[in-house]
Amino acid sequence: MDRPPLTFRRLSGLDRSGPPPPETQAGAPLRPWTIPNAIGYVRLALVPVFLVLALSSETGTDALPAVIFAIVTWGDYADGIAARVTGQYSRLGALMDPVVDRLIVLAGVVVCWHFSLLPRWAIAVLAAREALMLVFGQYAIRHGVELKINWPGRWSVWPLMAGVFLALCGVEDLAAVLLVVGLVLAIWATVLYGRSAVRQLREPSIST
Repeated sequence: MDRPPLTFRRLSGLDRSGPPPPETQAGAPLRPWTIPNAIGYVRLALVPVFLVLALSSETGTDALPAVIFAIVTWGDYADGIAARVTGQYSRLGALMDPVVDRLIVLAGVVVCWHFSLLPRWAIAVLAAREALMLVFGQYAIRHGVELKINWPGRWSVWPLMAGVFLALCGVEDLAAVLLVVGLVLAIWATVLYGRSAVRQLREPSIST
Protein backbone atom coordinates (compact mmCIF):
# COMPACT_ATOMS: atom_id res chain seq x y z
CA MET A 1 0.00 0.00 0.00
CA ASP A 2 1.37 3.40 -1.01
CA ARG A 3 2.03 5.78 1.85
CA PRO A 4 0.88 9.39 1.62
CA PRO A 5 3.61 11.96 0.93
CA LEU A 6 5.57 13.05 4.00
CA THR A 7 4.51 16.68 4.24
CA PHE A 8 5.40 18.90 7.20
CA ARG A 9 1.88 18.50 8.60
CA ARG A 10 2.09 14.72 8.41
CA LEU A 11 5.65 14.63 9.78
CA SER A 12 4.66 16.79 12.76
CA GLY A 13 1.54 14.72 13.43
CA LEU A 14 -0.92 17.50 12.59
CA ASP A 15 -2.25 15.59 9.58
CA ARG A 16 -3.46 12.14 10.61
CA SER A 17 -5.84 11.56 7.73
CA GLY A 18 -6.06 8.17 6.12
CA PRO A 19 -5.96 4.69 7.66
CA PRO A 20 -3.34 3.80 10.28
CA PRO A 21 -0.24 1.95 9.02
CA PRO A 22 -1.06 -1.75 8.56
CA GLU A 23 2.11 -2.66 10.52
CA THR A 24 0.46 -1.26 13.67
CA GLN A 25 -2.80 -3.18 13.42
CA ALA A 26 -3.88 -6.23 15.42
CA GLY A 27 -2.29 -9.41 14.08
CA ALA A 28 0.73 -7.65 12.58
CA PRO A 29 4.24 -8.80 13.65
CA LEU A 30 5.62 -7.03 16.71
CA ARG A 31 8.87 -5.96 14.91
CA PRO A 32 10.73 -5.04 18.13
CA TRP A 33 14.02 -3.96 16.52
CA THR A 34 13.25 -0.59 15.00
CA ILE A 35 14.58 2.92 15.60
CA PRO A 36 11.26 4.21 17.02
CA ASN A 37 11.09 1.22 19.38
CA ALA A 38 14.67 1.90 20.53
CA ILE A 39 13.49 5.36 21.58
CA GLY A 40 10.56 3.70 23.34
CA TYR A 41 12.87 1.37 25.27
CA VAL A 42 14.93 4.34 26.49
CA ARG A 43 11.75 6.15 27.55
CA LEU A 44 10.58 3.09 29.46
CA ALA A 45 13.94 2.64 31.20
CA LEU A 46 13.97 6.29 32.31
CA VAL A 47 10.61 6.08 34.11
CA PRO A 48 11.96 4.29 37.25
CA VAL A 49 15.07 6.50 37.14
CA PHE A 50 12.87 9.58 37.28
CA LEU A 51 10.79 8.14 40.10
CA VAL A 52 13.78 7.24 42.28
CA LEU A 53 15.54 10.58 41.78
CA ALA A 54 12.41 12.66 42.34
CA LEU A 55 11.35 10.81 45.49
CA SER A 56 14.90 11.05 46.83
CA SER A 57 14.90 14.85 46.56
CA GLU A 58 13.90 17.16 49.39
CA THR A 59 11.06 19.03 47.66
CA GLY A 60 10.29 17.09 44.46
CA THR A 61 11.42 20.05 42.37
CA ASP A 62 15.05 19.17 41.65
CA ALA A 63 16.23 19.95 38.12
CA LEU A 64 17.44 16.48 37.07
CA PRO A 65 14.15 14.61 37.66
CA ALA A 66 12.26 17.40 35.86
CA VAL A 67 14.62 17.13 32.88
CA ILE A 68 14.19 13.34 32.77
CA PHE A 69 10.41 13.76 32.91
CA ALA A 70 10.63 16.17 29.95
CA ILE A 71 12.84 13.75 27.98
CA VAL A 72 10.40 10.87 28.48
CA THR A 73 7.37 12.96 27.53
CA TRP A 74 8.98 14.59 24.49
CA GLY A 75 10.33 11.18 23.49
CA ASP A 76 6.80 10.22 22.48
CA TYR A 77 6.91 12.96 19.86
CA ALA A 78 10.43 11.91 18.80
CA ASP A 79 9.58 8.26 18.20
CA GLY A 80 6.51 9.29 16.20
CA ILE A 81 8.67 11.45 13.93
CA ALA A 82 11.23 8.63 13.65
CA ALA A 83 8.51 6.20 12.59
CA ARG A 84 7.19 8.58 9.94
CA VAL A 85 10.67 9.40 8.58
CA THR A 86 11.95 5.80 8.47
CA GLY A 87 8.64 4.06 7.78
CA GLN A 88 9.51 1.66 10.62
CA TYR A 89 6.02 1.27 12.04
CA SER A 90 5.38 -1.72 14.29
CA ARG A 91 2.68 -3.37 16.34
CA LEU A 92 4.96 -3.29 19.40
CA GLY A 93 5.40 0.47 19.06
CA ALA A 94 1.66 0.99 18.81
CA LEU A 95 1.18 -1.02 22.02
CA MET A 96 4.18 0.31 23.94
CA ASP A 97 3.82 4.07 23.39
CA PRO A 98 0.53 4.60 25.27
CA VAL A 99 1.74 2.36 28.11
CA VAL A 100 4.93 4.42 28.55
CA ASP A 101 2.91 7.65 28.35
CA ARG A 102 0.65 6.50 31.16
CA LEU A 103 3.51 5.16 33.27
CA ILE A 104 5.37 8.49 33.18
CA VAL A 105 2.16 10.38 34.02
CA LEU A 106 1.50 8.02 36.94
CA ALA A 107 5.12 8.40 38.10
CA GLY A 108 4.75 12.19 37.89
CA VAL A 109 1.53 12.25 39.89
CA VAL A 110 3.08 9.97 42.55
CA VAL A 111 5.80 12.57 43.03
CA CYS A 112 3.32 15.47 42.96
CA TRP A 113 1.12 13.71 45.52
CA HIS A 114 4.06 12.91 47.79
CA PHE A 115 5.26 16.51 47.86
CA SER A 116 1.78 18.16 47.52
CA LEU A 117 2.83 19.96 44.33
CA LEU A 118 -0.68 19.84 42.82
CA PRO A 119 -4.24 19.69 44.21
CA ARG A 120 -4.61 16.18 45.53
CA TRP A 121 -8.21 15.77 44.31
CA ALA A 122 -7.05 16.46 40.74
CA ILE A 123 -4.09 14.11 41.15
CA ALA A 124 -6.42 11.35 42.39
CA VAL A 125 -8.77 11.79 39.42
CA LEU A 126 -5.86 11.73 36.97
CA ALA A 127 -4.26 8.66 38.56
CA ALA A 128 -7.60 6.82 38.53
CA ARG A 129 -8.14 7.72 34.88
CA GLU A 130 -4.67 6.58 33.82
CA ALA A 131 -4.94 3.31 35.77
CA LEU A 132 -8.38 2.72 34.24
CA MET A 133 -6.99 3.25 30.75
CA LEU A 134 -4.17 0.76 31.40
CA VAL A 135 -6.70 -1.89 32.46
CA PHE A 136 -9.12 -0.90 29.71
CA GLY A 137 -6.36 -1.13 27.10
CA GLN A 138 -5.45 -4.67 28.16
CA TYR A 139 -9.11 -5.70 28.10
CA ALA A 140 -9.50 -4.21 24.61
CA ILE A 141 -6.44 -6.10 23.31
CA ARG A 142 -7.71 -9.43 24.69
CA HIS A 143 -11.16 -8.93 23.13
CA GLY A 144 -9.98 -7.66 19.78
CA VAL A 145 -11.24 -4.12 20.30
CA GLU A 146 -9.33 -1.43 18.43
CA LEU A 147 -9.19 1.83 20.40
CA LYS A 148 -8.18 4.51 17.94
CA ILE A 149 -6.81 7.64 19.58
CA ASN A 150 -9.39 10.41 19.39
CA TRP A 151 -8.76 14.15 19.23
CA PRO A 152 -9.75 14.94 22.84
CA GLY A 153 -7.25 12.26 23.87
CA ARG A 154 -4.55 13.89 21.74
CA TRP A 155 -5.36 17.37 23.03
CA SER A 156 -5.30 16.22 26.66
CA VAL A 157 -1.70 14.98 26.54
CA TRP A 158 0.15 18.29 26.54
CA PRO A 159 -1.86 20.12 29.23
CA LEU A 160 -1.47 17.07 31.49
CA MET A 161 2.23 16.61 30.78
CA ALA A 162 2.93 20.35 30.99
CA GLY A 163 0.99 20.62 34.25
CA VAL A 164 2.99 17.84 35.90
CA PHE A 165 6.26 19.18 34.46
CA LEU A 166 5.62 22.73 35.71
CA ALA A 167 4.71 21.35 39.13
CA LEU A 168 8.04 19.50 39.18
CA CYS A 169 9.66 22.86 38.37
CA GLY A 170 7.83 24.56 41.25
CA VAL A 171 5.39 26.61 39.08
CA GLU A 172 2.38 25.30 40.95
CA ASP A 173 -0.46 27.74 40.09
CA LEU A 174 -0.12 27.48 36.32
CA ALA A 175 0.50 23.76 36.69
CA ALA A 176 -2.83 23.32 38.48
CA VAL A 177 -4.73 25.19 35.75
CA LEU A 178 -3.18 23.09 33.00
CA LEU A 179 -3.84 19.91 34.93
CA VAL A 180 -7.56 20.67 35.22
CA VAL A 181 -7.80 21.54 31.50
CA GLY A 182 -6.07 18.27 30.62
CA LEU A 183 -8.33 16.32 32.97
CA VAL A 184 -11.49 17.62 31.31
CA LEU A 185 -10.19 16.61 27.88
CA ALA A 186 -8.95 13.24 29.16
CA ILE A 187 -12.30 12.37 30.73
CA TRP A 188 -14.06 13.38 27.51
CA ALA A 189 -11.70 11.11 25.56
CA THR A 190 -12.32 8.22 27.98
CA VAL A 191 -16.09 8.48 27.44
CA LEU A 192 -15.55 8.34 23.67
CA TYR A 193 -13.24 5.31 24.03
CA GLY A 194 -15.89 3.56 26.11
CA ARG A 195 -18.61 4.25 23.57
CA SER A 196 -16.40 2.95 20.75
CA ALA A 197 -15.53 -0.22 22.67
CA VAL A 198 -19.19 -0.97 23.51
CA ARG A 199 -20.15 -0.45 19.86
CA GLN A 200 -17.43 -2.84 18.67
CA LEU A 201 -18.32 -5.50 21.24
CA ARG A 202 -21.97 -5.36 20.19
CA GLU A 203 -21.32 -5.64 16.45
CA PRO A 204 -21.04 -9.47 16.30
CA SER A 205 -24.31 -9.95 18.18
CA ILE A 206 -26.04 -7.39 15.95
CA SER A 207 -24.83 -9.11 12.79
CA THR A 208 -26.16 -12.50 14.00
